[in-house]
Order: sequence, then C-alpha cells, then structure tokens
Amino acid sequence: MLVGRKSYQCDLIFRVTDIVMEHGREVAILYGEDYRLVADAYLDDLVPISTEERSEKQSVLEKLEQQTFQSLQQSVEDKHSLSTQGKRNEFKLFQIPGRVLHLDGDASYLNKCIQLYEQLGVTVYGVHCNEKHMHEHIPQLLKQYRPDILVITGHDAYSKSKGEKVDLEAYRHSKYFVQTVMEARRETPHLDQLIIFAGACQSHFESLILAGANYASSPQRVNIHALDPVYIVAKVCFTHFMDKIHIWDVLQHTITGGKGIGGLESKGVLRVGMPYEAINKETE
Repeated sequence: MLVGRKSYQCDLIFRVTDIVMEHGREVAILYGEDYRLVADAYLDDLVPISTEERSEKQSVLEKLEQQTFQSLQQSVEDKHSLSTQGKRNEFKLFQIPGRVLHLDGDASYLNKCIQLYEQLGVTVYGVHCNEKHMHEHIPQLLKQYRPDILVITGHDAYSKSKGEKVDLEAYRHSKYFVQTVMEARRETPHLDQLIIFAGACQSHFESLILAGANYASSPQRVNIHALDPVYIVAKVCFTHFMDKIHIWDVLQHTITGGKGIGGLESKGVLRVGMPYEAINKETE
C-alpha cells in the first residue's frame, strides 16, 4: 500500500512495511518508494496515494533519472571508446571494469539497482540484508565475492527527538552502516584497494567517512535517491585505475548531488588490456 503523510503535505511516497503499537496507538513503519528514507507515522496522519498521483510523481522522477542516466552513460561511453578506436600493434584493446558487491536493506531497491548496473555493463553481486546485520556478514561476503567496490545501503533517517545531528544514536541505521564499513576496512584497509560507498537518506556522513568509506551520505542530512549509489559506482568502475576521480566528477552524475553525497578523492578501478580478440573469443 502506497501512502503519503498529511503532516508533510505528502511530499514523499511510502510503502507501509509494518504496523506497531506505541503508547496505545497504531504506528506505521514507512519505507520510501523512491528515496532511501525510513520513517514512522500515526495511521491517522496517512492518506492513500492514488494511481494517478503516483503516476504524476513517477513521471517527474523518471525524467530526472533518464537525464542522469544519459549523462553517466555518455561518460561511460567516452571511457569505452578507448577499446573501440583503431588498433595498437595490430590489436584492439579490451577493458575490465570493477566488480561490485552491493548490500541493500531493501529488496525492491536492490532489484532496481541491479537492473541499472546491468544497463551500464557493470558486474554486480547483489545481497539483500537487514541493515542491523550487515556487519556480521561482510567479512565472509568479501572473501566470497572479492569485489573492487562495496556498496552498503538501505534505509536511514535522523530523528531530532533522539539527539543532535552529531549524535550517531539519533539515526535509524547509521551506526550499523558504520560498523559494516569498519569490518570491511579490517579486511581491506587501503582506500584504493576497495572503494566503499555507504549510507542512505539523512545518514551520518562524518562517521561513515571516518570509518573508512570513500563516498557516503548525507552531508546535509537530506534524502538521497534510490539509484544514487549506482551512479557513484559506475563512474568509479569506468575510470582507469591510474586516474584520480575528483569528487565533483562523481557527484555531477547523481540525482541528489553534493547536499546528499560527499566523499574523498579516489582512484578508478578500470583496467585495459590486449588483445581484444582473445578475450572476445573466450567470452563467446
């Protein structure tokens, strides 16, 4: 069931994932349909979202997603052109982009992300895992998949009633994301040997970066789009491992931009080889 919150003028669309009792009143647990936000609301604050309303909001978002995809795709194609232009020593070049391990607390978002990875030509291993348990599984998952890039995401939210913005305990899942990043860095300490994106809507950006993430959300505690982690990762995947990526070069290919995502200057993971014909024959 899709709903909006009257107290927020139905600015975002949510899925009702659970209903719990608090102080004798029924409270709905809400997951954002398009943004990685988890929230709760009393049932009398919720209104159903009609098919027409959903279509209208979705149309606006789809245009934005398409613009972002085209911008990123053009950037990726520019990198691909190296292997398709002419020959060197009578051999064409081939490219091997990075492998991605994507942990997501939302199965629906994970499926959307995997579809986009595949459109962009990125090799991805997707794992649906509750945010609270990601840190328990990450050591084994890293050994199993040996990724170049790790995505740790799902849903999150800052609650003013639980503390100040600097207080990690005031966030729904940030502390679990931090624990997962720290576990990953125990396995692979070097920032350029494993590129990490971590966080969701309103996440505690500073803690994630200090824990060892290369990129994280959310510097200004705003919501981030469900597909933003993919846009970040794809840019890294198709940047040569000898090249540094300026943070703005990554952010300009996202929907949320610098208010919702930040990070550190990092290297790409793309490797180029030859001859193309041998690799192409092997994969046929």
